[in-house]
Amino acid sequence: MLRFLAVVYTALSLGANPAVAEPAWAAVLEGDMRKLVVHDSPRAVSQATFTDAGGRQVTLADWRGKVVIVNFWATWCPPCRKEMPSLDALRGEFGGPRFDVVAVATGRNALPAIERLYAEIGIRDLPVWLDARSPLARESAVLGLPATLVIDAQGREIARMVGEADWHGPAARALVRELLK
Repeated sequence: MLRFLAVVYTALSLGANPAVAEPAWAAVLEGDMRKLVVHDSPRAVSQATFTDAGGRQVTLADWRGKVVIVNFWATWCPPCRKEMPSLDALRGEFGGPRFDVVAVATGRNALPAIERLYAEIGIRDLPVWLDARSPLARESAVLGLPATLVIDAQGREIARMVGEADWHGPAARALVRELLK
């Protein structure tokens, strides 16, 4: 009898603990967006500096107030190259005062090679961002490329994905619309 009561008590106590609530926007995760790992709670982002093509230093805090898709990529990475046009199209459609896409070339990526690639694959809306010595990627725990972080308007990482995705497909556009609500 005591064993039975212990089992019932344990079951009831486990059932009484609130589950971690999934954010409302997670309901739209379909297709490639199913690979997005939604965090139980928002995480702080790196404060490491990175640069634009002209050498101006920035941090992710410079985008606070916007929902941001931060994509880590490299010129030598075929899946990265494949997804760049969809990131460009996503920024072209949604980029503005409330949303941005920040595609960060991490590691050794010569600016002329990036400019050639942008011209070759028709990138028009993505500015060049460089993380030459990879402090941003390291502090962001990026272990493989491409890697994409979803940052909320408060400047916190709320989800991430490793691997390529169609960032301008219906599922990604639905995600952005939900995040902007």
